[in-house]
Amino acid sequence: MSLALVFPGQGAQYVGMGFDFCEGNERANSIFAMAESALKGKLPKSLKDVMFLGPEEELKKTDYTQPAIFTMSCAIYEMLRSRFAGKVAYTAGHSLGEYSALYAAGAFSFEDGIKIVSRRGALMQEASLNNKGSMAAVLGLDNAKIKELCSKASTAGYIAPANYNSPGQVVVSGDVSAIDAGEVYAKELGAKRYIKLAVAGAFHSRHMLSAADGLKADMDKSGIKDAVIPVVSNFLAAEVKSAADIKNALINQITGPVRWVESIEYMKSKGVDTFVEIGPGSVLSGLIKKIDKNFKVFNIDKVSDIEKLTV
Repeated sequence: MSLALVFPGQGAQYVGMGFDFCEGNERANSIFAMAESALKGKLPKSLKDVMFLGPEEELKKTDYTQPAIFTMSCAIYEMLRSRFAGKVAYTAGHSLGEYSALYAAGAFSFEDGIKIVSRRGALMQEASLNNKGSMAAVLGLDNAKIKELCSKASTAGYIAPANYNSPGQVVVSGDVSAIDAGEVYAKELGAKRYIKLAVAGAFHSRHMLSAADGLKADMDKSGIKDAVIPVVSNFLAAEVKSAADIKNALINQITGPVRWVESIEYMKSKGVDTFVEIGPGSVLSGLIKKIDKNFKVFNIDKVSDIEKLTV
């Protein structure tokens, strides 16, 4: 067995996330306490209150969503840290999840991680307000047809691939006008579905340039150091370990596409055959199974899920 830990990104959140971990474990509870302390005065409401009690609309706001998912993922990892010791070949995360992966790989402390994640969320929220955009999931088209779709829809505005999630599932991002136009071309090209996403903005596109610039300015004081375990970068679909490479990958990730299929295939090429998804939901587990049905996949979203873990 060769094991990789993977961590979900924005969109996996739900009201009540993480409650049973916070209640039942001292290590997990200390992570939540550190998050509350680090974010005090930066958010109008307590992060824990919004995570556990909602409302959902509040939790969906990028500046809450990102630290919420990061905190829950890190809390679960802390509960299971000793179980994974010496067994993990790689870590990886989908978009925001890359920060949880970097924490698990020892690239920064939780305190430094929550600060940079909170900053990233605020910068992306600001960029979304200043550059109105949208996203849509396209099902049933190969990458060549996705490229054709974007070319055709670009007559209505800017549009580009944002997430290569699984074979036949790609998310596009860009101007609202181009995302609307994309629906017509998706049908023409034979897409099974074209689903406009309820998101704050056009993530993983040039609409996020101001967020990338803002994050770049903060990187020197981010506390990022060399990782102990290699992390597979979304931007590169290859591993990074040095602090310099990690910083560059995180900056480029904001405007570049999430190459999730290639990232999983990279780990497969290195012998990984078992994945544990750590954090809210089970979206990544489903995507990984679509990439290769022979993988052994677990997801830890509730305390009860730990009983099923056989690694």
